[in-house]
Amino acid sequence: MTSKVTYQGNLRTTCKHLRSGNEFVTDAPVDNNGLGEAFSPTDTVATGLASCMLTMMGIKARDLKIDLSGATAAVTKHMAADPRRISKIEVNLELPKGVAEKNQKILQRIADTCPVLYSLHPDIEKVITYKWILD
Repeated sequence: MTSKVTYQGNLRTTCKHLRSGNEFVTDAPVDNNGLGEAFSPTDTVATGLASCMLTMMGIKARDLKIDLSGATAAVTKHMAADPRRISKIEVNLELPKGVAEKNQKILQRIADTCPVLYSLHPDIEKVITYKWILD
């Protein structure tokens, strides 16, 4: 088993990673009867995409002896109605500019094949941008 999710009431869950014991909380968003005081379940999906992309890039960067420390991903999730679902995820990555162009392409290709990206429904529009601008 990977995790355990416990419903706390008032549209809130506590999610526990069983191996590490780490936890996080989710709340229903304000636009769906919730308090919006934490990530919503759909926020975690969209954020998981960016986290997966940076993690996969980090693994390959380590192999290439490239330091991606400080790289960021700004995530925007768009919702649709009827049925309520994620319709679009935008991920804007900002990465160190000192990386050779050949390695930039390798790292981008790795990110574009991350497991979360492949696991998302094909109807979800994914807009990914890479900016190699960080000092």
